[in-house]
Formats: sequence, C-alpha cells, structure tokens
Amino acid sequence: MDNQRNLLLAVLLSGLLFLGWDFGMRYFYPEASLTASMADAKPGAAATGSASGAATPGAGDLGGEATANRKVTLKGALASGDRVQIDTPRLAGSINLVGARIDDIVLKDYRETVKKKSGPVRLFAPEGTPDQYFAEFGFVAGGQRQPSSARWQADGTKLTPTTPVTLTRTDAAGITYNIKFAIDADYMITATQTATNASAAAAIIQPFALIKRTSVNATIDQFVAHSGPVGVFAGTLWDPHSYAELAELGGEKPEGAASWLGFTDQYWLAALVPGKGETDSVGFRALGGDLFRSDLLYAATTVPAGGSLTQSTRVYAGAKDSLILDKYEDSGITYFGKAISWGWFEWFEKPILWLLRTLNGAVGNFGVAIILLTVIIRGLMFPIAQKGFASMAGMKAVQPKMKEIQERFKDDKQRQQQEIMKLYKDEKVNPLSGCLPMLIQIPVFFALYKVLVLAIEMRHEPFVLWIRDLSAPDPAHILNLFGALPYDVPGFLAIGPLAVLLGITMWLTFRLNPTAMDPVQQQMFAIMPWVLMFVMAPFAAGLLLYWVTSNILTVAQQSYLYSKHPQLKAASAKSKDVAASGKAKG
Repeated sequence: MDNQRNLLLAVLLSGLLFLGWDFGMRYFYPEASLTASMADAKPGAAATGSASGAATPGAGDLGGEATANRKVTLKGALASGDRVQIDTPRLAGSINLVGARIDDIVLKDYRETVKKKSGPVRLFAPEGTPDQYFAEFGFVAGGQRQPSSARWQADGTKLTPTTPVTLTRTDAAGITYNIKFAIDADYMITATQTATNASAAAAIIQPFALIKRTSVNATIDQFVAHSGPVGVFAGTLWDPHSYAELAELGGEKPEGAASWLGFTDQYWLAALVPGKGETDSVGFRALGGDLFRSDLLYAATTVPAGGSLTQSTRVYAGAKDSLILDKYEDSGITYFGKAISWGWFEWFEKPILWLLRTLNGAVGNFGVAIILLTVIIRGLMFPIAQKGFASMAGMKAVQPKMKEIQERFKDDKQRQQQEIMKLYKDEKVNPLSGCLPMLIQIPVFFALYKVLVLAIEMRHEPFVLWIRDLSAPDPAHILNLFGALPYDVPGFLAIGPLAVLLGITMWLTFRLNPTAMDPVQQQMFAIMPWVLMFVMAPFAAGLLLYWVTSNILTVAQQSYLYSKHPQLKAASAKSKDVAASGKAKG
C-alpha cells in the first residue's frame, strides 16, 4: 500500500513538473529569445515612465526628449539625400547629415532569419521608424543643446576604413563645429568632435554623445542572457536593470568612471566608449513610452575667442563576437568582452567555445563539432567512469551484507547507518563514486547551454536535414505531424525527434544500470527518461544533440565496462529478474 501511495505521489509530482516546467522555461529561458533578431521581436506593451525629476536642459543635462516623434517609414527616412554612405567589410548603412546621427546600420555577416533570401540584420534605424535605434553626436554651447534638426555639411560621400568623413556646421555666434568620423574593419566608429570659437567672446562648450533606442525590438531579458542597459563603471560590470525596470526608475547614473555604456541584446551591442576628457554626466534615461537613451556628456570647457577644443568618443555598433570584443578589451576597453553575459562560468565556457570553433574549422559543421566535443569529454571522463563502475561492482558485492545489517537493526536506524558506514569502510567501497561522472557533467552541460545561447557563432548554424539552427529548439514537432497540421504545439508538448531520441537513449542507460531494490525507486527510474524528454524538448537543438550523443556513448561505455566487471553484469541481470518476478507476483 505504501509503495502504491508513493508511486501515485511520484506520478502527480511529475504532472506538476510538466506544467510548472513550461511556465519556468518561459520565465527564465524564454524560447523566443533563442532565435530572436531585431526583426523577429514582436511589439509588446509599451514601457511606462519618464525621466522624472529631470532638470531643465542646460549645462550638464541633455534633456528628456519626452515629446512624441513624427512617425516615418524606414524607406521614407532613408530616401533623403542628406546622407553619407557607410561601407566596410562588416557594415553597411549611412550617416544622417540632419542631426549628425548614425542611424542606418545593417550587419553584412548576419541574416535576419534562417531563410537564405532573408536580408541582413538591421541594427540602427532612423528616429520615428518602428525600430528606431541610433547614435548621435553634438555639442552643448552656453547651456543650450545644439538642435538635432541642424543640417551638417560633409567633405565626402562615403565612410570606409580608408576614407574618414568630416561633418561641419557653424552656429549664429560664429562657433564652427566639426565631427570627424573614422571606422575600422570591424564595428568600431570613432567620432572626433572639435569646436573652434571664431566669435569675439569666450564660449562654454560641452561635447556629447548618446545612443537612443526603442525597446519594442529588444530581445527578452533573461537569466542567462541580459538584454537592456549595460556598461562598465569603476571597473565593474553594471547590468542590473531590464527596460521595464529602467522605466520605473526613470533614469540611472551608475557610480564611478565609465569605461563604456550602451544597450545590449542577445547577439547585438551598441555602446559608447568615452575618450580621455573629463565627463560631466554619464548614465541611462527612460524617455517615456518605449524609448530609452544612454548619455555621455563631457565636462564644460571655456573656449576663448580664437581657441578650440577637441574630444574623441567611440561607438561600437555590431555583433557580440567574443573574438572581436576581446580584441577591443585587449586594446584598453575595460571588460568589453563581458558585454556577453558569460557569468561566473566564463573560465569554462570560453574554452568550450574555442574547442567548438576549432572542431568546426576542421569538419565544417557545428553539429558534428558538438558530437566530437561530446566524444572528447566522455573520453576525458572515462577513467572516472571506470572507477565508478568498480565502486558499483563493490557495492553489489556487499549488498547481501547490507541487507543483513538492515534486517538486524531494522528498529534502530542510527545503529543501522553506523554499521553500514563501517561496512563501506571495511570493504573499501564508496557509494557516491558512481555518481561522480554525472556530477562532473553538470558544469559541462550548463556551460554548453550558455555557449549555445550566447555565442553568435552558433546563431543560425545548421546540422542536418530539418535542424537549421542549433541555437534554437528542434522545429519539428510530432503532435502537429512535423508541421503538416496548421497549429502550434504548446511548449511542454513540443516534442521533436531529438527529444524522443533523448528519452530512448536515456531509457537505455537506465536499463543498463543495476536495478534499485526499492520498488518506488524502480518506478521513478522507469518514468524518469520520459519526464526528461518533456523537460528538455524546449532547449536548444545543439544541447539535445550533445545529450543524445552522450547517452549513446554511455551505453557503449557501460557495455564495455560490464565486460570488465562480469560480477556487476550478473548482479544487474539477477536484480532485474527478481524485480520482474516481483511484478509478476503482484
């Protein structure tokens, strides 16, 4: 009766796990975020809040810009002739001469979707468009921010790594402003701002730079991949807030000197890198609705008549490629590589990513690289597995003695445990050593999961047949006949071929293990593979591929080790016969 009650309880708990897991996965690891791009994200509820308490625009403040923008189409905004083209090996786009804004950038190396005809990922878009996102450079003079509607003159028509472009304008007071844009072969643009005072009086001038964006097209902020405001201040990574939290706060000015600041998505980053000049105000601001801004305002400088000032600022606008980010970090941008949310396991995740890159370079397929990575990991752990099986053999050998102790001291649990521990010591067996291979795999599993979610190298990487994106869940679902039926399968029922293979291979590994003597444990081991099949289905296909391969290698490894420990195989077969006969009698 007790066993039946425990089994019923286990089944009920498993049912709750199915329902709760789907909710938890959507909350902590939103499925959509694994494949989201700037074009894939759907508009959500507008964030509320504004830069409450913002001062009147003046020295030390760029203002809130809470007024509504005129809505325009992307095609209409880019049709203007007031633009300087941008063309590099990785970027294409243009600079808007109205406002000195970099508001048109697409990434040549990345497509919006897995479809071959999909266009490149658009990162920046002009103000007023549905996906507005841009960087702007300008000046505050005499406490007044120069108008964003001002038109600048350019000395060239195209910005490339070999041809910088300088924008120029002169205000009514006779002060001439220059912004020289230079760009490298990756994603970094350098803006050198110069103000020359040709008036008869001194002027107080502050260069500024900002990044403004909508959160409508942002990827979801999640536990393993931050999306929202980010930066490094006083040598420490700062990324505590989502867009909704920043909207509630109205604004945030982190303490300490800024090394860089901006906004991050799962795969993309736009960040300002301050130059050597002293700053007046650095931080983030909610502008109302779904608009947000990162500000960089330099300290006020008195420029005498006939004098000038110069200030340089860099803006990164591109993919979160760890090799590129680390290169900039090595050049002096503190913790720039931490724009990728590696977390505490960075020391382990980066070597896994390096090994995957290396293997992919050799075989030309990241799916095959994951399989080879699994083989390498299992090979490294094989000596530990051997010890684990030897311990299991020893445990089986002492089972009769354990049963005798349990019968002798069945009314004295404390004495029973003491005698069992003494038996372990006398027989030199460790009941936990059999679990060691599984425990070692946990950090490997978590690190690989984060690599699949965070590493842009895995984005849209195909394996074979229907698996066209290893960083996304298996797109084939059995319950809608692999897409033949026109409906979406709920998350916890979205079982695909990889999840089924996971359940089958896990069942095979459990079948090869010695059968537990406790009937409840037997039942739990019987249903566990199928529970894991449902639990793991929403995870990235690459992760399931790793686990399926690992299970297949485990079956092969267990078969080999059973041949080395025939007493363990015999004991396992005997325990299964006993369990089967017990069921038949029941």
